[in-house]
Amino acid sequence: MFPSGLMKPPRGKLPLPIIIITICVFLFIAILYAERLSFLSSRSIFKFKPCPRKNTKPKSSDIKVEEEIVNASWIDDRFDFDQEECNVANGKWVFNHSIKPLYSDTSCPYVDRQFSCVKNGRMDSDYRHWEWQPEDCTLPSFNPELALKKLQGKRLLFVGDSLQRNQWESFVCLVEWIIPQKQKSMKRGIVHSVFKAKAYNATIEFYWAPYLVESNTDINIIGDTKKRIIKVDGIAERAKNWTGVDILVFNTYVWWMSGIRIKSLWGSFANGEEGYEEFDTPIAYKLALKTWANWVDSTINPNKTRVFFTTMSPTHTRSQDWGNMEGTKCFNETKPVKKKKHWGTGSDKRMMSVVAKVVKKMKVPVTFINITQISEYRIDGHSSVYTETGGKLLTEEERADPQNADCIHWCLPGVPDTWNQILLAML
Repeated sequence: MFPSGLMKPPRGKLPLPIIIITICVFLFIAILYAERLSFLSSRSIFKFKPCPRKNTKPKSSDIKVEEEIVNASWIDDRFDFDQEECNVANGKWVFNHSIKPLYSDTSCPYVDRQFSCVKNGRMDSDYRHWEWQPEDCTLPSFNPELALKKLQGKRLLFVGDSLQRNQWESFVCLVEWIIPQKQKSMKRGIVHSVFKAKAYNATIEFYWAPYLVESNTDINIIGDTKKRIIKVDGIAERAKNWTGVDILVFNTYVWWMSGIRIKSLWGSFANGEEGYEEFDTPIAYKLALKTWANWVDSTINPNKTRVFFTTMSPTHTRSQDWGNMEGTKCFNETKPVKKKKHWGTGSDKRMMSVVAKVVKKMKVPVTFINITQISEYRIDGHSSVYTETGGKLLTEEERADPQNADCIHWCLPGVPDTWNQILLAML
């Protein structure tokens, strides 16, 4: 019996303070557990995508982690280039003075005088410090060690014109400086040149074939373009040198742009050169590319050889294209065009369409190295008057004449290094 003055506590019920304390403890534990899950989730490397979709906006914590991963030395080898997810051609050039080219035209002994702008007297240097930044993805920097590992035991062959030689020399210079002198060699030829990385049992080669198919001017060059005749169905004599290669990179464009109509021939030159027909350039181009495509489809084993095609390198011979009404060609241009999607008269979309349609019907997969749009902006990157003509450097007087500017080829180091940065990402 309790004293009459005291209330009897209810049975089975806890005091209110104990209930409140218990609830607080449970809430505290729940919050800690949720925070732990959130932390683990945000740090997961499986959420990282080198090429996120444009409409994806990662959280700030994700961005920090992704930056750490991108800066890791192993990520270049794991870069998954997906052209549907990541359009490398869609982006902008960003100036970054801290960027240092991996070589110079004085440190790399393999740069032709035609592309050696600094050695030839070019004083401005900003053109060497522009970095291409795609909107949809992170493009890995060119890693020479990674490139040579990917090429170990392989042959890489660039086939095409002098712009393809521009790209080939760029690739060689990007990797050769890390190879000891006794472990590398270069053998130059009029048609076929071979750089050997002996320690990697790899070769980086160039084969001169400006039309890909045969002509009467690709070996002994005929200056008068009206006398040039292209054998649009002939490729075997050149292509026999392209077999047994692991990676083939083709191009052909600028030599086709010498006139409105092209003299085309079927059969052998031994039968006489009078049997030619004249075609509009896109038609002759299509006939030649079909011959090339048939050779690739009938000869190349896609399980052993990868095939690339470098799209047309733009020429910048009309300054009005980018709004410089008082200028002449690319003479004295020192900055890229800023206008988004700039497209000048030096890139023929009809020709690009021909390549796309021919490649689409091929059995062997061909990957495009889409350099056209990114190079369209770079009116500042050409050899301009810092080059040679007829085997001789331009004199001071000749350099002062804007008409002598070479607005077709590119300085090295320069724009072709970015082409090879894309190529390596796709390897």
